Amino acid sequence: MNPGSDFLTHIRYEKRLSHHTLTAYANDLEQFSLFLSAECNIGQPELADFRHIRSWIVSLVEGGMDKSSVNRKIATLRTFYEFLLRRKVLTVDPMVKIQALKTSKKLPQYVEEKPMEMLLNDIEFPDTFEGVRDKLILELLYGTGIRLSELIGLKLTDVNLYEKTIIVLGKRNKHRIIPLTQPLFELIQQYVRLKEQEFSGQEDKVYLLVSDKGIAVYPMLIQRVVKRNLALVTTLEKKSPHVLRHSFATHLLNRGADLNAIKDLLGHTSLAATQIYTHTSLEQLKQTYDQAHPKAKK
Repeated sequence: MNPGSDFLTHIRYEKRLSHHTLTAYANDLEQFSLFLSAECNIGQPELADFRHIRSWIVSLVEGGMDKSSVNRKIATLRTFYEFLLRRKVLTVDPMVKIQALKTSKKLPQYVEEKPMEMLLNDIEFPDTFEGVRDKLILELLYGTGIRLSELIGLKLTDVNLYEKTIIVLGKRNKHRIIPLTQPLFELIQQYVRLKEQEFSGQEDKVYLLVSDKGIAVYPMLIQRVVKRNLALVTTLEKKSPHVLRHSFATHLLNRGADLNAIKDLLGHTSLAATQIYTHTSLEQLKQTYDQAHPKAKK
């Protein structure tokens, strides 16, 4: 029995986590195993105890790793050891005394409405397969708020031509339905026609978005498209697909959308995860007050 391998198989086929999450778990366990071997002379992570885990966490912090990243690794170990306890590989949980590091909550970064309007309405994209595809990537991320992994996983059959909606497979294998605006729906239709013309039936016929070689898109391609185009309209340091998701939620909230509706559109399991956008909206309100009210900063 190989507990580490069994654990990864479990989260892949039984938990059905995304490929991105699976890779993160595998990398975390590998890094922990290397630390145990080099610093503690321990060959397997199931032999580690509280002291070894704490030493690894200390080494990560002292190495300058961001606290949120350290907490993600702690979460990986917690899930791993819970798995071992359920399988009766262990009888004592080494994570009992381990607590997540305290972090300051960061407000999500987002692009203001006017720059987004400029990018999607004023900047011309080439009327080619790649140009239309790149614009569709941006429009889908901003127009639906879906995650990077959800965008990549969109299938042709997930687009409902009659209802003008898409079905998104989110975290924990949960589906949700998101409406499409008429312009976004028409852009999808234009893209599908160009896709068929470009590859003459040789393209991937399962997934909606494909590369210039006709195969399913991959994370780096999406990230490059987003970063290159956001750089045209914003000076934000972070220019990622998740910034467009944050922009989607923030703009909806600023225009009066119900928080519960935004929660459902984003695929959050609890309202607490969505409430961070209320803080972003409040910050914007404070800035407006400071700039406009006569009794503000003097």
